[in-house]
Amino acid sequence: MSNEPENPKPESEDSPPPAPEPAPAPETPPAAETPPAPQPAPAGGGGSDKKVIAGVLGILLGWIGIHKFYLGYQKEGIIMLVVGLVGYFLCAIPTAIVGVIGLIEGILYLTKSDDEFEKTYITGQKPWF
Repeated sequence: MSNEPENPKPESEDSPPPAPEPAPAPETPPAAETPPAPQPAPAGGGGSDKKVIAGVLGILLGWIGIHKFYLGYQKEGIIMLVVGLVGYFLCAIPTAIVGVIGLIEGILYLTKSDDEFEKTYITGQKPWF
């Protein structure tokens, strides 16, 4: 045994120097939770799309009340569907009556202004004519 102190092995010149430790990220204060800002209404209005689709459905498929279901009038849609289908299989007079009602409603939907349609049928929930 020798009394010489042990010398650590020298690092080779090929090895890279140790990487510095990354600095800790600065702490950010918790953000105050704010509700999202309301989005502006689209320029065309939300009622115009419903108006056109409901009008076309009323004209083409009014005899089975599809336009009523589209606007959210379930009870009225079921009434038109039942009367239209029963009349279709029996004597066609009830189907013709319900078809004329659907045609008139489809034309009314398309001839109203967007605001008037939305106020009457979407906001006001007026189910007939």
